[in-house]
Amino acid sequence: MILEAEKMVFGGDCIGKINGKTVFVPYAIPGEKLEVEIICEERDYSKARILNVIEPSPHRVEPFCPLYTQCGGCNMQHVSAEHQRELRMQILRDAFEREGVSVGEIKSVYGNDSGYRSRFQFHSGGLMGKRSNEIIKLEKCPCATDEINHYLKEVPENERPLGRVHVFGSSNIVSIPEGFDKLIIAEQADESKNKNWKKQSPKQQLRTPSGAKLKKQKKIKARYEGTNSEDQLPCTISLCGKNITFDVKGFFQSNMEVLEKAVPLVTGGLKGKNVLDMYAGCGTFSVFLKDNFENITLVEHNKGALVYAEQNLAGTRHESFGVSGEVWVKYHAQNCIERNGNFDAVVIDPPRSGMEKSVCQWLQSSAIPEIRSVSCDIATHARDIKFLLRSGYVLKDLYLLDFYPQTGHIESFAVLQHE
Repeated sequence: MILEAEKMVFGGDCIGKINGKTVFVPYAIPGEKLEVEIICEERDYSKARILNVIEPSPHRVEPFCPLYTQCGGCNMQHVSAEHQRELRMQILRDAFEREGVSVGEIKSVYGNDSGYRSRFQFHSGGLMGKRSNEIIKLEKCPCATDEINHYLKEVPENERPLGRVHVFGSSNIVSIPEGFDKLIIAEQADESKNKNWKKQSPKQQLRTPSGAKLKKQKKIKARYEGTNSEDQLPCTISLCGKNITFDVKGFFQSNMEVLEKAVPLVTGGLKGKNVLDMYAGCGTFSVFLKDNFENITLVEHNKGALVYAEQNLAGTRHESFGVSGEVWVKYHAQNCIERNGNFDAVVIDPPRSGMEKSVCQWLQSSAIPEIRSVSCDIATHARDIKFLLRSGYVLKDLYLLDFYPQTGHIESFAVLQHE
């Protein structure tokens, strides 16, 4: 069957039409003429794979990773880096316009297109295959930092920890002294539930990488999430000149270069008496907000992350609430305002599901002068911004935060001001 790829959609697939029915095609580029084979028929759409690129896009390039299409990570290496960003900006624009939000110029924050990723989850020494449970063995990942690739090169696959393992490797790490690899390996706390793990002898279960050419490494012992920092071995990085500590097993950004460019945009220029850091995580943004505000209020339901936020904000006037946004709005918001005064600004970075409904409604009625909104899901971001615009806010700036080049993943940042 012949199909013309019309546009790229969220996730990185392109869509086209065959007999009036929408067809999703991975590894295509808008404008290409393709010979495809239908591999899945659904009621409203089909999925296809490319048999032949009849008329390739001028933006099509040769993927630089030999595992491309096998590994479950990248899905846009066949597109030139510059055009990738153009496509991701168009997808971002489409998401907002579908919600009726008109956007002007979209700015882009980006860094290196390879060698950027400092955070991985390895599965018995490899990566999960694309849409499968197959473990892909590798000795190098072109998107990984030098620290992680050094580990992959020097430690044979059969000497790497079994089960699911969190690895963070970056030259930004300052909690590891000189003479050690800037790499932290953290195994899952529930490895005993892994079938392969049960089959190993105690000696095999406890083995750690011991490549002769490697420097010493810091290894985090298995643990369950909690609020007792004594049970946790943290990672501390230097970010924009400040130290931030976080849990390697918890969430933290993977692209340090883009994060160092994004932080000044999110926190810069804000000042006043009180600021709200909603969905604060380990307090990454609050560490910078504390320089220009008398008081910071942090809201984060993950109490494990809040332990690190407390550490990162030690000596700073602040209040921390280890509750959901909904609970904070219902039981604490008004008390905070009565105690400290109105908020001068809000920085909000919700999970993929977006702002909780009650949080969005509270912000709509708050008339807080400025909201800086970060999101890892453009669809829920556009939805939430739509509601804020209906309550007197104006969208001043919209950014593509290009944390994950070579992929279809898109994060965004919006600046809103109340008029």
